Amino acid sequence: MLDGAARATRTVDVPEPVYDDEERPSRELTGGVARIVGGVALTITLLALWQVFRPLPQGSQYYLIFFLAGALPLVFLAYRSGARLPVLGGGDRPALADWALAVLTAAVCLYPVLPFRGGYDGFLDRQGLLDPVDVLLGAFLLLLVLEAARRTTGWVLPLVCLAFLAYGYYGGLLPQDWSVAHAGLDFSQIVDALYNSGSGFYGTPLDVAATYIVLFTIYGAVLDLSGAGRFFVDLSVAAFRRSRSAAGRTAVTAGFLLGTVSGSGTATAVSVGAVTWPILRRAGYPAERAGGMLAAAGVGAILSPPTLGAAAFIVAEYLGVSYLIVLGWATIPTILYYLGILLAVEIDARKLCTRQVSPEAGSPWRLLARFGYHFSSLIVIVALLAVGVSATRAVVYATLLAFALAFLDRRTRPTLSSTAAALAAGTRGVLPVAAVCAAAGIITATTTKTGLGTQLASLLIRGARALSDNPQVVLALTVLAAAVALSLLGLAVPVTASFIIGWVIVGPALLDLGVPGPAVAMFVFYYSVLSEVTPPTALAAVGAASITGGRIVPTMWQALRYALPAFLAPIAFVLTPAGSYLLGRGPVLDIAWATAAAMAGVGALAIATGGWVLGVGEAGTPARVCAALGGLLLLYLDPVGIAGGSALVAAAVALTLISARASSTASSTSPTVAPSVAPSVAPSVAPSAASGESSAAPMSESSERGVEA
Repeated sequence: MLDGAARATRTVDVPEPVYDDEERPSRELTGGVARIVGGVALTITLLALWQVFRPLPQGSQYYLIFFLAGALPLVFLAYRSGARLPVLGGGDRPALADWALAVLTAAVCLYPVLPFRGGYDGFLDRQGLLDPVDVLLGAFLLLLVLEAARRTTGWVLPLVCLAFLAYGYYGGLLPQDWSVAHAGLDFSQIVDALYNSGSGFYGTPLDVAATYIVLFTIYGAVLDLSGAGRFFVDLSVAAFRRSRSAAGRTAVTAGFLLGTVSGSGTATAVSVGAVTWPILRRAGYPAERAGGMLAAAGVGAILSPPTLGAAAFIVAEYLGVSYLIVLGWATIPTILYYLGILLAVEIDARKLCTRQVSPEAGSPWRLLARFGYHFSSLIVIVALLAVGVSATRAVVYATLLAFALAFLDRRTRPTLSSTAAALAAGTRGVLPVAAVCAAAGIITATTTKTGLGTQLASLLIRGARALSDNPQVVLALTVLAAAVALSLLGLAVPVTASFIIGWVIVGPALLDLGVPGPAVAMFVFYYSVLSEVTPPTALAAVGAASITGGRIVPTMWQALRYALPAFLAPIAFVLTPAGSYLLGRGPVLDIAWATAAAMAGVGALAIATGGWVLGVGEAGTPARVCAALGGLLLLYLDPVGIAGGSALVAAAVALTLISARASSTASSTSPTVAPSVAPSVAPSVAPSAASGESSAAPMSESSERGVEA
């Protein structure tokens, strides 16, 4: 018989997670098509696991050819084309054209390793001297990669890739006195760089997708199979039940815990929202504000160790460091991010006068005692990385542990079919990433062949120096331009592609100005991620709005409000040398004071965006302006800036305190309300509370007392 904690977990149904944000809705495949796709996905999973312990002797590019030959055809079967095409059997099934594209893709991808014309070695020997057949098949693969990217992410990324291809082909026609001009590439040179080199389609982005990301998506699928996602949400619901801000805390904590294994902002927001939105609604949160909170908390999943977003693995590869080091760099920024959201939650609880909600849930201690073993696989990943085990082997061992622990709960005890389905689902989750990474190879190869990154970096720095000769001002202007460019770029393309483009274009400019590589990489990474809550796209906000039923655009603006302090914190990484302390790089005492100053800065920005000083009351416009300026100075991490910022924050608190006392004095001298009014308030509010519906208008203190009565 199950104990109370186990019974409590039955009350929460967590939707099946999606393991990547860079994904448009895929088909719900059934029948024979589902078995074919599942079988190929399972084969890719087994190949990826085999590659960890017995790498193919021909090298990583040889393995990537097989990986792309398996993953790319599945994109055409699992994702819709958007066109009305004849379908065998009707329904939402792949059309005849989809099957044809899948077969063509497999043939074109496998061509370099087929036993014809010298096989794989012969294909490599023709590097730089491709014959017409090589060029033709490479051109076909280029078109297929662009179409796969279009199906999974939309038109923008393919159009960006085409713009880079046009630059590579026509760049030689530009006036040679232009800094971005180059000698020009003919079509065969472009195809050679994409199809028969270590960059292009088989460059670092696809290598990361095929060796790291696929293993982590498999781990996430197995962890979900074990019931960990359900446990994380249950624990969050049970942990906060005794305050007006409990509902918001529950949503944020659930987003963080579920995000540690998901690595997907939109999926986390949807999964957590399905469980916590009824609680938030009963507490009195308007739909748009609740959706913004869920979106901001979900996006933190891409920033939260130990399973950061896909771009974090590319950071490790580009900088040649261990993934554990990247996790260390992300720790303090993650704390700052969630601190800002939690402070906003506490402010909202006071401004909205939210109600205390007591959802049916077991004791958090009983839940931990019964199901706390779900944390063990997360701990194992970090522990193995710390002792020098590679990230790929660490996640495989953690996956095996999560699979073994699934047998401890009879509701999640794996069977052969459920295990195969979970492994296949893990690979299906990486399909859009594989398409994006292959397409990103077009950008990186073109940039490398033409030297565009260096030229744009020089152009960006010259533009800043035209406005000032002061090195610090030049750096500040360059950082500001980079932040704006990355934010705009993130509106159009997925996180992974946004990071890759930002790294090859914005990164060199900051590196040339003396900013350390880790600071540049994390700056680009965070601004690429934060585009998920930036209007007008904000995919996480769109997903959250679909759960709460709120209007999409207002939900986006609410998500931006919750995450706004996080938009400014990454600037501290690159603006001053002390910014590296926020990445955990430097002496312990320096890291401690920089973290404290940054936390104070985030708190000040929360006052500015929320309009409330905790423990004092509502902040007026002058106080919010002082808090905003004080937060910016604190994040500058300079002794003078910290002193000035602290003074401004103190002034904001003082102004709020004076205003609160003045309001209190005015209310104490005003005529008291007749007791006969109270009974008329309670009935008007009680039905709303009983129905669980929230009002967009904040509840007054008297209304809240009426509900409690």
